Amino acid sequence: MIRLSERLQRIAERVPSGGKLADIGSDHALLPAYLAINGTISRGIAGEVNTGPYEAASKQIEQSGVGHKVQARLGDGLAVIQPGEVNVITIAGMGGSLISSILEAGKEKLSGVELLILQPNVGEEFVREWLLRSNWSLQSEQILEEDGKIYEILTAQPKQLGASGDGLYEPFMLNGEISVTKQDLLRMGPYLLRNPNPVWIRKWESELAKLAQICRQLSRSEHTASRQKEQEIREIMQHIEEVLACLQKVKPSFN
Repeated sequence: MIRLSERLQRIAERVPSGGKLADIGSDHALLPAYLAINGTISRGIAGEVNTGPYEAASKQIEQSGVGHKVQARLGDGLAVIQPGEVNVITIAGMGGSLISSILEAGKEKLSGVELLILQPNVGEEFVREWLLRSNWSLQSEQILEEDGKIYEILTAQPKQLGASGDGLYEPFMLNGEISVTKQDLLRMGPYLLRNPNPVWIRKWESELAKLAQICRQLSRSEHTASRQKEQEIREIMQHIEEVLACLQKVKPSFN
């Protein structure tokens, strides 16, 4: 019996029954093997770019007795699939910039794909930006904390299949006080910002601490470019602080 982490369990719950899944960067093929054992997917592909993880995935598939449904494949990103071969793609546990690069490099392989389930460890805004410019509609966002780390799970559909989400990134006034921009929504999450929870608040408090550390490092430099960068970051920090303060004023239980 395979036991998934809470992060992978949340991803598994997003995979539709009967789906044909490609899990890119599969981490021992745990997710596709679990979904095959539980009868959720009709077939699965565990994609790995390096030989070691590919062999580990192959071993997991064999030990789980799901070789009739799940296959490990060695290749870079979406190179492991053919157009129309799967209708669900999961990419989890890597940076948002890398996830976006994988999707962009393999976009011709997305024909027939009805659902993307993406879990960037950092750089979620890069994923949202890619979806927005590539005619994919962000359908939901989840945030969770596990073992001291915070993760976001983004699901998306082609615009022709789901709600278009055309107004998702439209700027608005938060409680009539703070202007929320398109860039804010890309950075912080349009669903998460509109429905913040304590985990999301903690994430952005942590992000502010990281930005403050960057500013301290930049302040030690005598270069003009460093001064300018520090000022830019401090302006971003001030705006994020204002957004958080406004939200927490409405929902004090987040404190």
